[in-house]
Amino acid sequence: MSDSFQLDGASVPFEPGQTVMQAALAAGHYIPHLCYHPEFKPHGSCKLCTVKVAGRTAASCTMPAEAGLNVESDIEEMNGLRRTLVQMLFAEGNHFCPSCEKSGNCMLQALGYDLEVHTAGFRHLYPDRPVDASHPDILLDFNRCILCELCVRASSEVDGKNVFALSGRGITKHLIVNAGSGLLKDTDIALADKAMQVCPVGVILPKRVGFSVPIGKRRYDRRPISAQALDDAPRQADTGGSCATCEGTP
Repeated sequence: MSDSFQLDGASVPFEPGQTVMQAALAAGHYIPHLCYHPEFKPHGSCKLCTVKVAGRTAASCTMPAEAGLNVESDIEEMNGLRRTLVQMLFAEGNHFCPSCEKSGNCMLQALGYDLEVHTAGFRHLYPDRPVDASHPDILLDFNRCILCELCVRASSEVDGKNVFALSGRGITKHLIVNAGSGLLKDTDIALADKAMQVCPVGVILPKRVGFSVPIGKRRYDRRPISAQALDDAPRQADTGGSCATCEGTP
């Protein structure tokens, strides 16, 4: 028999070892998130999933589920903070949605819609990081990176190639390619790699297929991110099947 906690007044059952985020999604309760991926151990990078517990804030993707917790997520205080974080991410990078190949498949864009982000909120920094088009099949646009580390972890833990890494600290932190030249062409990355599938924005893109799925028929054009996240959440009854997010399906 599962224990349970309260999430916005609803009872959420959980299994030993689950986090608040994992239990909530499995039970059909959406908590906004960006860097969380069901195939990787959560590490609380983006803080979009922050919730309030006993008057204190915590990242729900890393917080262990415990019986009797009273968790608040879908309240204006938390959603207001999330809107600010999304605005900051848009301002820190070059995210021009109408011209981006990832539009409609982008989690940052979809979260902006879901959280009703209507204004820029901050002066845009317009970073000037060279686009790496050196690889014959893959384009790398550093200007859109949100430092979620998913490509770093996928390349290391799944692909075993360590193609990507983060360098610098604070405002200077940025994505790099692990090659002497710093160019993607001098790595062994391949289109089939997990690192190609996990980027939530438009940093890592396959060449020559950018608009094969028309705008209006893409992943988050069809259904909002909250519905897609609940569809993709692993559940106890799952038998090892894959989800759309995990397989990079647009």
